[in-house]
Amino acid sequence: MQAQRSKALALCMLIALGSSALAGAQSLPLEPRHDTGQSVTGAFEGWFRNQDGTFSILLGYYNRNQKQDLEIPVGPNNRIEPGDPDQGQPTHFLPGRQWGIFTVTVPKDFGTNKLTWTLVANGQPMVIPATLNPLWEISPFLDAATGNTPPLVKLQGGASAQGPRPISTAVSTTLSNPLTLSVSVSDDAKIPLFGFVGTPGTQQPKTPPVTVTWGKFRGPGAVTFANAKPAVELENAKATTGGVSGKAATMATFSEPGEYILLVVANDWSGYGGHGYQCCWTNAQVRVSVKP
Repeated sequence: MQAQRSKALALCMLIALGSSALAGAQSLPLEPRHDTGQSVTGAFEGWFRNQDGTFSILLGYYNRNQKQDLEIPVGPNNRIEPGDPDQGQPTHFLPGRQWGIFTVTVPKDFGTNKLTWTLVANGQPMVIPATLNPLWEISPFLDAATGNTPPLVKLQGGASAQGPRPISTAVSTTLSNPLTLSVSVSDDAKIPLFGFVGTPGTQQPKTPPVTVTWGKFRGPGAVTFANAKPAVELENAKATTGGVSGKAATMATFSEPGEYILLVVANDWSGYGGHGYQCCWTNAQVRVSVKP
């Protein structure tokens, strides 16, 4: 099933470029990467069931620019249809591939309906479809092959999350006062495809067992992080105990007042994007009201 989804993902990304850009998409791997001037394509990662009977459609994106962050406000150039064009998607697009950073909830009777996400960047329109096709059903909360689960993230104020469906907390600050961002994170410390750390015959990866990455998701001005990938200071450094936990902190400054959304993504040993298996990472958002 994982192999089928991987093949389907590659096919969907190709189709999503549209007939007008198909020839360019087919030759993309042979083209040099560009710093600026390129398009942004949404990425349909799959869908999963919610306990209340609704469904969550998981979406990310690929910004083909190596050095160009893009601001695309919700509207004609950044819309999800049908319905309200604002479905909680980002308006700030970081360079590169950003895996499954938000979800759109659709009703129990969504059936064979389809969502489309349109992005126009540097004058280049890209449209992707998203459906509840059974081939795209994913298990973002559990990797059945290893029993691996996403990290648990606890934000300031007590809100906690596990998995890609983001939760949020709200804070406020002033323009002249850098905002301290602190999260607690824990993980089961399982080695992807191999089992538990400490199991005979396994080898512990050299990378940290859990990492966090901050980024701007929405907002009127620039956000500067003291460290966008602060190290997680582990409270129990030995993963052989069956899990790890710790805290990570950084600071954010804002270039102008307004309402912002910051995204923090926690990854375990499966790596960014779950090593391509749509599990196991956790999203959380911090809504920041920045006063003059």
